[in-house]
Amino acid sequence: MPLPAHGQKRRAAQMKSDSKLLSAPYTVWMTVFIVLPMLLVGYFAFTDKSGSFTLENILSVGQYSNVFLRSIWLGAVATAVSLALGYPLAYIISKVDARRQNIMVMLVMLPMWMNFLLRTYAWMTLLEDNGLINGALAALGLPRAHMINTSGAVVLGMVYNYIPYMILPLYSVLTKIDRSVIEAAQDLGANSREVFLKVVVPMSMPGVISGVTMVFVPAVSTFIISKMLGGGGNLLIGDLIDMQFLGSAYNPNLGSAVSLVLMVIILICMGIMNQFDDGGDTEEGGILI
Repeated sequence: MPLPAHGQKRRAAQMKSDSKLLSAPYTVWMTVFIVLPMLLVGYFAFTDKSGSFTLENILSVGQYSNVFLRSIWLGAVATAVSLALGYPLAYIISKVDARRQNIMVMLVMLPMWMNFLLRTYAWMTLLEDNGLINGALAALGLPRAHMINTSGAVVLGMVYNYIPYMILPLYSVLTKIDRSVIEAAQDLGANSREVFLKVVVPMSMPGVISGVTMVFVPAVSTFIISKMLGGGGNLLIGDLIDMQFLGSAYNPNLGSAVSLVLMVIILICMGIMNQFDDGGDTEEGGILI
């Protein structure tokens, strides 16, 4: 028997109360570790050392425009390389049987189980002028190559450390593509190339957008990779913020202003990327033969 009207209202009220109780820990976590830090960043960005309101910190960020441009450029290059390498690998993983999929996904995630610094130190050992790669080149009678402390080394470090964040979202989306949709495209006369370009790629766009976001955001704000593989000659936004908070040029107000501008840039980039995410339409109209 259906509950009376007053019983349904009581039950709805109880469910609403239970949902609030269950979400309380998450609300506290968000407030303490996200909202409050962002408010502090905003406060320091618009105040001076005496606590008075000022726009000087925001205006001073302009002198570091070259650092922002370098960070965005290297982050974009690392993201593009990660996409170019990650998409084929994710596609291959999605096509093998379930047992092999589990093994290949584990291999993708395996480097993430190691400490971030250790992985970067390993690349320093490989790329140094007297490192393993140059040692192998010398043993083969080939000239040594200067690889460490270059922009290429920084991009390589970004790609190596962040490419799993590109592969996993792509793999997750590609495995969920309904096989019957691909078969329908083939029945309509599409060859393998057309199926991939007009069916698989459009339907995998949510994974592409997610992967690009998850790689670009940490890449553009990294500081450990640029410091260890760039040798200080490739100053990025993360290095600049680190210098203002922990370095000899201690200035948390300017560091907060740089952080605030970086957050705005990232939000703008994410907004632009989301314009390409028509995930709701691709499932219905993915076949464009």
